[in-house]
Amino acid sequence: MRKFVYPLQYDYMVRQYSYEDGVDPALVAAVILVESKFNESASSHRGAVGLMQIMPDTASWIAQQMQMTEYTPDKLNNVRINIRLGTWYLAYLLKEYDGNKVLALAAYNAGRGYVDSWIEKYDWKKDFSEIEKIPFTETREYVKIVLLNEQQYKSLYSF
Repeated sequence: MRKFVYPLQYDYMVRQYSYEDGVDPALVAAVILVESKFNESASSHRGAVGLMQIMPDTASWIAQQMQMTEYTPDKLNNVRINIRLGTWYLAYLLKEYDGNKVLALAAYNAGRGYVDSWIEKYDWKKDFSEIEKIPFTETREYVKIVLLNEQQYKSLYSF
């Protein structure tokens, strides 16, 4: 029953790219679950695409950073490419915020610009963990549910 609630489709790709980028695959699976519920054709009203709900401009930037010369925006719908880009970006955000999952996930959801402005405005430190202080309700709830889902994935699957 619990694996029905916490599916792990595309297991091989999630694991492969997570290990390549040094990200916990349980975290990647949790992001995918919250972002798209593993629906590869998901799209948001804001224009985010695919399993990991990546904005096309962000995807182009990621592909450029990864030196992925064969990338074109229409490939964002490809499951493998979407997971590849999203996992790299999650790893990038974790590095950017010194391993702080709360800040990295907030940036994944709201954008780095907002998180950087909150860090400056509220004098948040590198060890910031007070999710309730995140100003955007949507982002606050997003961080909570992704972290909860990550724990569920860790308890259900061998990572």
